[in-house]
Amino acid sequence: MKVFCYLCLFVLLGTAGLKAADTVYVREAQVPVLIERQDNVLFYLRLDARECKKLNEVTLELLSQELSMVEAVKLYYGGTEALQDRPKMRFVPVTYVSGFDAGQTLSANPSYSVLCTEVRKPTSRVTLKCDYNLFPGVNFFWISLQMKPEASLQTKIQTELLAVRLDGKEAPVQVVSPQDIVHRMGVGVRHAGDDGVAAYRIPGLVTTNEGTLLAVYDIRHNSSVDLQEHIDIGLSRSVDGGRTWEKMRVPLAFKNAGGLPSAQNGVGDPCILFDTKTNTAWIAALWTHGCGNQRAWWSSHQGMTPEETGQLVLTCSKDDGKTWSAPVNVTSQVKDPSWYLLLQGPGRGITMNDGTLVFPIQFIDSTRVPNAGIMYSKNQGDTWKIHNLARTNTTEAQVVEIEPGVLMLNMRDNRGGSRAVATSSDLGKTWVEHASSRKALQEPVCMASLLRIPATDNVLNKDILVFSNPDTTKGRHHITIKVSLDGGNTWPPEYQLMLDEDEGWGYSCLTLIDRETIGILYESSVAHMTFQAVKLQDLIK
Repeated sequence: MKVFCYLCLFVLLGTAGLKAADTVYVREAQVPVLIERQDNVLFYLRLDARECKKLNEVTLELLSQELSMVEAVKLYYGGTEALQDRPKMRFVPVTYVSGFDAGQTLSANPSYSVLCTEVRKPTSRVTLKCDYNLFPGVNFFWISLQMKPEASLQTKIQTELLAVRLDGKEAPVQVVSPQDIVHRMGVGVRHAGDDGVAAYRIPGLVTTNEGTLLAVYDIRHNSSVDLQEHIDIGLSRSVDGGRTWEKMRVPLAFKNAGGLPSAQNGVGDPCILFDTKTNTAWIAALWTHGCGNQRAWWSSHQGMTPEETGQLVLTCSKDDGKTWSAPVNVTSQVKDPSWYLLLQGPGRGITMNDGTLVFPIQFIDSTRVPNAGIMYSKNQGDTWKIHNLARTNTTEAQVVEIEPGVLMLNMRDNRGGSRAVATSSDLGKTWVEHASSRKALQEPVCMASLLRIPATDNVLNKDILVFSNPDTTKGRHHITIKVSLDGGNTWPPEYQLMLDEDEGWGYSCLTLIDRETIGILYESSVAHMTFQAVKLQDLIK
């Protein structure tokens, strides 16, 4: 019996000796994989080196029908953790690849990472061998994914971290992220520093009758702050479904109008509309003239002139977004002189079934309270009208036609927590609160996007509402696309897809690319203007 006990003890000690002493904690990232980036974060590794001295290798598996589109998998060392931060159980001490710093958006910042090893043109099983010396205490590593330039936007990759070896022994691994994460491709339409610009913000997106994608945004030359600043309206065109984008155009810029510096002639917060009946694209934007480089939201005042109040201006294109008209000021048509400010709801407008053009709008009334509504044109943009607010204390809104003649307005609500929703069957003369209002769609007080796709226009042959925003009540992260099949009453969890879990500015805009695919342009954690294409069948299985 004693011999047997000694034998059991020997086996147990031998087995224990086969395992490394320290545990490796792993978090898989869920952010867009930008095709043009040399480094995209795939995994974060946290290792508290109490006994182990060296990381020998990391083995992972790549699953994809387009594995040949992977250029490289890399292992980086990210340094150590501050002693006071250890209880926080962080997986990263600093952002390794910036989405916001000019010139640092495409590859790992060498100040924050050391390349340990890489495997070029990997097979499904990848072993990253490095024999890297560990610093006493918490060590950070991360795994990077680089795609080939010709990778498709529809390429999907799933990964599994199979093993980590420390001091020649397999280490215990604890994964703290969800399982079955799908890594989706994206394109950075605009990065910080592109064309010497500090920031790009406020996306709008439409598809023309030719299938061209027209993306608009603020060109914020000096910083990321809102009007008043040196801000112009930029536009990018794509004729291949968002895979590549033409050189940026500038449809609206007021430069030194009226003798004022360009930073006191900013024009921003664009909303783009495509008139499907006349093949005309429209952009609505807010021009502010003066304001002493203070924020226009507070510096615009009652009145009608550019010296008193912000101006609502339009430009149009009749050649598929290639060239744009001189700006037309429609402030006098739609603004009440007692209001402090009138501007569009950024994102996109719509063409109704009967040809009526509709832009969402917002205005600060005579009591300094903001309200959302719509403006419309019944004569192809020659003149515009406005009626009544949909709900008070609301701002940035998006509009769809849920059935012939019936509009739904989905609004940012200053009360926080959830979106406000109202409908109108008389172009905004009267509004009815929708059953889902302040209940169905959570928000952190941020812009969102709403798109209706009729059954006749999609491969699923279903009437679909699509919504996107930061799916949270605090912070601007977890950018998520949601689908409703019952007119917006419910948004089931099984019809949702989270694209970006990390912090960004959070604005987004949706469009239908073709019968099978929707596109989204949004302010992500990895680029100022990120574009992704998602199959409807990935949302509604």
